[in-house]
Amino acid sequence: MAEGALLSRRGEHGKALGSFTNALQLQAGNKHCLVARSMCYLKLGDTENSLRDAEASLQNDKTFSKGLYQKAETLYTMGDFEFALVYYHRGHRLRPELQKFRLGIQKAQEAIDNSVGSPSSVKLENKGDLCFLSRQAESKKVKQKLQVKAPKKDQKQQSKVGPIRNEKTERQLLGELYADKAYLEKLLKDADLIKSSTKHGMTVEDLILGGINYLDTRTEFWQQQKPIYARVRDRKLLQQRWLPERKRKPSEVARYILKSMEEIDMLLTSSCPEGSCKKAEHVLKTIQGWSEDEIPNKNELIGNLYSCMGNAQLEMGQMAAALQSHKMDLEIAKENDLPDAVSRALDNIGRVYARIGKFQQAIDTWEEKIPLAKTSLEKTWLFHEIGRCYLELDEAEEAQDYGEKSLQSAEEEGDVEWQLNASVLVAQAQVKLQDFQSAVMNFEKALEKAKLIHNDAAQQAIIIALDDANKDFIEELRAEQRTERLDSFRDYDYDYDDEYKEGEEDEDQKEREENKQKEIEKEENERNGRGEEAEGKEETEGEKGEDYAEPHQDLPE
Repeated sequence: MAEGALLSRRGEHGKALGSFTNALQLQAGNKHCLVARSMCYLKLGDTENSLRDAEASLQNDKTFSKGLYQKAETLYTMGDFEFALVYYHRGHRLRPELQKFRLGIQKAQEAIDNSVGSPSSVKLENKGDLCFLSRQAESKKVKQKLQVKAPKKDQKQQSKVGPIRNEKTERQLLGELYADKAYLEKLLKDADLIKSSTKHGMTVEDLILGGINYLDTRTEFWQQQKPIYARVRDRKLLQQRWLPERKRKPSEVARYILKSMEEIDMLLTSSCPEGSCKKAEHVLKTIQGWSEDEIPNKNELIGNLYSCMGNAQLEMGQMAAALQSHKMDLEIAKENDLPDAVSRALDNIGRVYARIGKFQQAIDTWEEKIPLAKTSLEKTWLFHEIGRCYLELDEAEEAQDYGEKSLQSAEEEGDVEWQLNASVLVAQAQVKLQDFQSAVMNFEKALEKAKLIHNDAAQQAIIIALDDANKDFIEELRAEQRTERLDSFRDYDYDYDDEYKEGEEDEDQKEREENKQKEIEKEENERNGRGEEAEGKEETEGEKGEDYAEPHQDLPE
């Protein structure tokens, strides 16, 4: 899918078509891939396959906004403006914040008005005759006779070239492409050239006829979308716009405003904010010169133009000018009691504040908008953006609170994509609150939602965040275990010291008793020792007396 998207952005729709087809073989029924392939078919002029893929993307999810828009675009390109208008309205009802649906409604309504006329400009009367019907019938008979009498060779050539049209009308409809069609028709007359073939096996004649048929198809579409009389009318309106004295009709004023707003939106969505801003300023200057009789909702329209200018200035990076334009829109809305316009202006002012980093001002502005939010989807987006701002301000508890509100509104609406965004916001807030276990649970829920809508980029980002949260959770568990272990060791050491002290006291007492016993025994031994010494001394003295007598006995008589 990524390869196909890259090729499609480069304008290589044929190669992109092959990539999307391969992706659908691997993952059949992927609604995002079906929409992307439908867009490629539409770019290549294959409206039938484009419509088939667009309808297939809505088979399992009737509220898939991208599928609704693609089906509406395909029907519009096929010339089914009424059915296209139906699907534009369905998408706008589901996603009112997307400007592409509003733009589609405007262009489909304008195409219908150009084809059949607006109800206000058509007045049916019963006067006059119907002779023009008979003249049309006669002219048809004449044409049929001419066609019957035409030779076979001319009929064959006519089938190659296509239906006969007024050359002037065809030139006006095709514009610069008229010269290309004339060149192809000239090549078709070269007998030797059309018999040759390309290296892919296709004949040159088939290629030429394919190009002519495509131009004929576009001519019919443009004729139906905006007939010649409508082009002449617009040209007259453009000329009459410079006549200040002439009084404008209400239908002309409405048509000018509708066309101008369509051009402003188209320029903004086609990445041309500077042109959109200039166009809005020009229309604003023009309308300010008109009276309220000509434009009953003049103030509402002026506020809308200031809003368009602010959006364009925001895209150009002119933050101060964008903020001033949206504040003008808010002021006009409050003065004229327009709650929808007040809600729109508060929304845009909050966007500007958030873009320039003034998150508290953005929060205050968006909180003022909360009572004006009508749908659950609008509340989902609003709560999510407020929560993001609180997260940027490191107020994690408030961010978690608004994230849970956003998730609840998304579940009520049944929007899986916003459930994914809200779950990620809640998990990020819980990471900052160091509630890693809850963060892991919400990241896992968000990952399931991303898989459900096949958002690969979101899956990769969530997996990385989930790994970090798991690591923090494991580290937290380890820290708690270490703390518990240390506490248990402290209790154990305390008991051991007391027991050791008691043991030491017992040993000291025992040692003192043993020493005392030793002293008693020593004293007894000493007393016993003195007695033995005395006896020994007596024995010694007796022995000495005997020894002394012996020499005395040896003396001569």
